[in-house]
Amino acid sequence: MISKATIDKIFSTIRVEEIIGEYVQLKRAGSNFKGLSPFHDEKTPSFVVSPSKQIWKDFSSGKGGTAISFLMEIESFTYPEALRHAAKKYGIEIEEDKRELTVEEKQSQTDKELLYKIHEIANGFFQEQLQTEEGRTIGYSYFKERELRDDIISKFQLGYAPEKKDAFTEFAIEKGYSKEILEKSGLSIFPENAPNGIDRFRERVIFPIHSFSGRVLGFGGRILRNNVKTAKYLNSPETEIYHKSQVLYGLNQSKQAISKNNLCLLVEGYMDVIALHQAGIEHVVSSSGTALTVEQIKLIKRLTENVTILFDGDTAGIKASFRSIDMLLSEAMNIRILLFPDGDDPDSFARKHPQEYVENFIKTEATDFIDFKAEILLKEAANDPIRKAEAIRDIVKSVAFVQNALKQEVYLKEVATKFGLSEQSLFNELDVQKQVKKQQVTPQQRREQQAAPKLEKVPEPEVTINPLLVLEEKMVELMLKYGDIVLHRKDDEQNEYQITVIEEIIGHLEEDSCEIQSELNKKIIDEIKLGIAENELRSGNFFMTLLDENISGKVADALVEPYETSDWGKYQIFFSSEEEVLPKLVQDVIFRHKREYILKIINDLKNALSADEDNIDTYKKIITLTHLRKELDEKLFRIL
Repeated sequence: MISKATIDKIFSTIRVEEIIGEYVQLKRAGSNFKGLSPFHDEKTPSFVVSPSKQIWKDFSSGKGGTAISFLMEIESFTYPEALRHAAKKYGIEIEEDKRELTVEEKQSQTDKELLYKIHEIANGFFQEQLQTEEGRTIGYSYFKERELRDDIISKFQLGYAPEKKDAFTEFAIEKGYSKEILEKSGLSIFPENAPNGIDRFRERVIFPIHSFSGRVLGFGGRILRNNVKTAKYLNSPETEIYHKSQVLYGLNQSKQAISKNNLCLLVEGYMDVIALHQAGIEHVVSSSGTALTVEQIKLIKRLTENVTILFDGDTAGIKASFRSIDMLLSEAMNIRILLFPDGDDPDSFARKHPQEYVENFIKTEATDFIDFKAEILLKEAANDPIRKAEAIRDIVKSVAFVQNALKQEVYLKEVATKFGLSEQSLFNELDVQKQVKKQQVTPQQRREQQAAPKLEKVPEPEVTINPLLVLEEKMVELMLKYGDIVLHRKDDEQNEYQITVIEEIIGHLEEDSCEIQSELNKKIIDEIKLGIAENELRSGNFFMTLLDENISGKVADALVEPYETSDWGKYQIFFSSEEEVLPKLVQDVIFRHKREYILKIINDLKNALSADEDNIDTYKKIITLTHLRKELDEKLFRIL
């Protein structure tokens, strides 16, 4: 269990903009940063990070909180895992409480956490094996043949799986891991004829596959012997923590460089990524030999909208890239493509040339997708007019995937100029391709449509506004934002006194025994009352450290504004800030809440009136409350 002192140190040290900046491309917007939501598809940035308040708010999904809550949301970390990750990033030593874990804490150590742990153990094991006699003779020698430096081997945590069929399985069982978790991880296989289990990876060099945050999710292994009838590359199977369609190899090591360069280089294999890193070109990832997926594109899009695909000139690979191009375009990415000279791939090219030459080659030789497709398809079409028309249709088909209408027009003008065609004929073809796209339905979509019940349209219920709840929300917001600010007041005898925002609002709620409308508001108000009892004013910052997603979101709502006002002062136009009118604002909200509460009581009393009973006392209460309401109307300058 992480000690309270360590947790406090983590929260006081970490910077929300630095942690989120590894996942989202942030741009300065006044005193805040803005970016595209990592939780919700959007075209206009509504994800706000406040360095001064050390919180974030995603206005598209409603989520918000601290750097720790962001890690929990984006990485599915538990609270302790998020704290440990942040501590590691900032070099904070974790101090543990000595107490025993509770039953709930023990139950929270799920199979998922054990899967992460067993992959950590395996990663350490494979790296250690690289230093054994067998590992150095086979695995280390291979890496040296590929001209990898020791710092790069260490950076990518490369390893070696020994020839012995159960080396890792035996090691893990001795460490206390069960056969069940080893089997779930895919690291060990337990066939019927081998009850003790065998290793999935044997006599292979190992490439660990990391999550965005650096946790080991799985492994890729390359066999080194050519005379063995088995796959050259072997990957971990799909598990609860590893889904290959949602992971990009090298992203953990490359994310900062991608964001800094505002460009992602996309390559095919592990060694392509590693070789480019060794050459000093770090903004590069690989889809690990699998077809690019939407989930992988969205990972890249958090950091940049610009992608350059690097190919080695293999015909099959080039044709397969056409699908990737269309997918990238449909996700509003800007694409360029580079073909290396015959016989070269990113790995070999980077080893042959110095960094500056490679960088310049990528920059100058990469072409846009139109030039790329035109070169490939028209070369195949030769002088055949029918095949040439099909090639142009294929290019227009890609343009149909572009989301922005202005970009579509620019691309079509480029195609028209390149091939000497009329723009109108291309726009007509574009309309055809758009219609085809709309009509294309996958077998799965068709099954879902057929299975979906035909529902009659039900009229939506009328939405009624509860004024008490609206004012209650405002009071809670004021306590979270300005709770410890001191207000200067005068009593009925005109004697001056001081009171904090929290004390004034809580005093009002207790004086009138107000019924709290929202359960979440009740939790916050109860926590504030508890703080007052302990001589502590608990406002926004206090609640950000609580492990409650709903409260974190509400605090972020209160503290982060989606927009910042322009600097009107330069035009000699001045506005009062909310803080400047705070004394009147707090008083107004309390009076309005008191008035609405009185109206509620009056209505409840009227509804309870009975023709069969003596209602004199009830009428007296209604009259008294009505007079009180009129007094409040005067204070609020109402004219009725």
